[in-house]
Amino acid sequence: MLKSLFRILVGIVLLNQCFWFSVNGDWVTCSGIVPMWHRNDVISINDFGGVGDGRTINTNAFREAIYRIEHLRRRGGTLLYIPPGVYLTESFTLTSHMTLYLSKGAVIRATQDTSIWPLIPPLPSYGRGRELPGPRYRSFIHGEGLRDVIITGENGTIDGQGDVWWNMWRQKTLKFTRPNLIELMNSKNIIISNVIFQNSPFWNIHPVYCSNVVIRYVTILAPYDSPNTDGIDPDSSSQVCIEDSYIATGDDLVAVKSGWDEYGIQYGRKSSGITIRRVTGSSPFAGIAIGSETSGGVENVFAEHINIFNTGIGIHVKTNSGRGGTIRNITMSNVYMENVRTGIRILGDVGDHPDNGYNANALPVVKGVTLKNIWGVNVQQPGMIHGIKDSPFRGICLSSINLHGVPGKGGGPWKCSDVSGSALQVIPWPCAELTSPHGVGSCSNSI
Repeated sequence: MLKSLFRILVGIVLLNQCFWFSVNGDWVTCSGIVPMWHRNDVISINDFGGVGDGRTINTNAFREAIYRIEHLRRRGGTLLYIPPGVYLTESFTLTSHMTLYLSKGAVIRATQDTSIWPLIPPLPSYGRGRELPGPRYRSFIHGEGLRDVIITGENGTIDGQGDVWWNMWRQKTLKFTRPNLIELMNSKNIIISNVIFQNSPFWNIHPVYCSNVVIRYVTILAPYDSPNTDGIDPDSSSQVCIEDSYIATGDDLVAVKSGWDEYGIQYGRKSSGITIRRVTGSSPFAGIAIGSETSGGVENVFAEHINIFNTGIGIHVKTNSGRGGTIRNITMSNVYMENVRTGIRILGDVGDHPDNGYNANALPVVKGVTLKNIWGVNVQQPGMIHGIKDSPFRGICLSSINLHGVPGKGGGPWKCSDVSGSALQVIPWPCAELTSPHGVGSCSNSI
């Protein structure tokens, strides 16, 4: 036990290093955005009857431990230590000023009894469950209105055992939208690091209506054919830093969102100040995505040093008529992609609608998207950029991009419509809409 506590203290010291955060190329420290607190108070799940035998249900142990943290309110918060073992539990809710610390060999595993899974209301910016009308299943690990929460450890595992949910989705027997693995709502000062997330029923890590979030040194795993198992989805959130992580799932690795059609427009909360860097992974869908739910707007997204393998689409900016919202000031650079179906897609006709109440005249605005220093190998189709007739995409900049086709088959041409912008040193040469000399020298995305 003493050795374990020593490792915890060392881990806290390591977490207390400076985090770096970038918005529009200006670098600031994430330590100023997400303040760290030393937890003098340390408790173990075993103190509350936790048993890590993979069979015992530990729901009461988690709830009692978190109740103790919430109500005793130790100065500086409390660290909940999870020793080695497999701790089976139902969904549980975190509280403020706590660290959930998974030791090496610790697994927090979700039960597969879907009949007892709690339901919660739909997100107001979505108006209904993302998959089905009505409420939705609560995430496996949930939190709302939290402050100063850390989920970390020695690469322990949070396992959603999602196969039962995936099968329900495939068999069309779902009654409500599947649960995320972790969802934190209306929360601030969150750090998630040094944990393995696997087999999520739905999206893996979903900070929604949050600010000051750091996600780093995580591994996210789900089978290639697992449906809608997005890796990290910052949603109507600001000041989010995602870095130094590996993601291999059945859907987008990272997708920035901000609400769905009329509900997202009315809620009106954008995603902004999102930094994504040094992320590697594979997926049948997109590596880095914006959308398609962007009704609150997405701006000031910076992604760099991204490595994408065996993926459907390398970079995907996606929206739709009726979506509304503005997507602007997006910069992605130093991206390597290999064995992808389409290198770059920026489209205005992607994504379904929550119901028939959307306004077809609520047209999204896409402007100021800069993609530069991108290298691709075995890229079947280099790119397509299709804006909306009554809302053309403007200020699209492609610079220093080389997308090699499949050997012996080539890569096919770019496809574009309703778009304007500039291109500089792009191979294969893109469509004529992006060859305007205006702004080519700097390939500026300023409008």
